[in-house]
Amino acid sequence: MSRLAPHLLLFLFLSAACAPKAPLDPNEQIRQAVSATLVALPKAPPAPTLTPYPSPTPFNLAGFFCEYKFCVGHPADVAFFDISAQKNPVAQSKYEQGVIAAVKGDLYIQMIWQLSPGVADPQFLLDLMVNNGADTRVGNPDVKLVRGMNVIYTAITSTATILPYGGAGAWTCGDRVFAWKVYAPHAEATAALFEDALARFTCGQ
Repeated sequence: MSRLAPHLLLFLFLSAACAPKAPLDPNEQIRQAVSATLVALPKAPPAPTLTPYPSPTPFNLAGFFCEYKFCVGHPADVAFFDISAQKNPVAQSKYEQGVIAAVKGDLYIQMIWQLSPGVADPQFLLDLMVNNGADTRVGNPDVKLVRGMNVIYTAITSTATILPYGGAGAWTCGDRVFAWKVYAPHAEATAALFEDALARFTCGQ
């Protein structure tokens, strides 16, 4: 072998290494590109765990009167109506003052309110509510503080209706004074009706 033989072999080897390679199959190129893309995609965070909450209980308006920026309780089988509006639609009750009543065969409830004349004592409106010509106060009035409101309550008897027993109360809330009266066939029910009305009373203060 001549001296050129080793050099010729090296040249052929290098030429083969530098020769252009055969093109890849297009399907293989697509597969590789898709694979690389999937690897590079960000991983989705795990789905959050849902915390079960109880369904909200619907607010039951049975036994509630809510108007004129106050609410008061009453027996569910009666409803208040606006006495002022029945007498004169133009002079219906409003925030500053009003008269409402609830009536059925064995029950009569009336409620009045007005702006406070600058006193915290609701006695003057209780005096207005208790008709001196037909209502008679029984025993001493009950005076107490209920949720920040000055409250007075007194049992009464009446000759004005076929319902001989009753009770009347008055209280202050915000810039208004409220008074409430009931006539019923039995004396035992009147104080409980007042307590229930007052327990559910709120005013926009």
